[in-house]
Amino acid sequence: MMALDPESPRDLQGLRVLIVEDEPMLASSLEDALTDLGCVVIGPALNMTDAIRLAREAEMDGASLDVNIAGEKVYAVVDILMARGIPFVFMTGYGKAGLRESDLSRPVLQKPCNLNRFVEIVRGWR
Repeated sequence: MMALDPESPRDLQGLRVLIVEDEPMLASSLEDALTDLGCVVIGPALNMTDAIRLAREAEMDGASLDVNIAGEKVYAVVDILMARGIPFVFMTGYGKAGLRESDLSRPVLQKPCNLNRFVEIVRGWR
């Protein structure tokens, strides 16, 4: 994950973001970046059991979703978030290739992702 642009505005104070990522180093890096921006991090969920529970129960403004969580597709979480009207971004090493047809209109960031692009997407959740 790239470093955050030092000129990036800090206007995301208090935004609640769920992180679903099974790679602990990536989850930690994303959590640090969001915390630096003033966001409140939900999770990170490192497995589908936690991800589904948090997607159902947690109060959040948006979510960052790895498509493949320990060999399982994240679609159960996607469906819960869509039903709740919560925006999300996919983060994946596979680009749009790993997505369902119904998810192709959603934002997708290729790993390793450009953090500034991620911030642009999250800013749209305000």
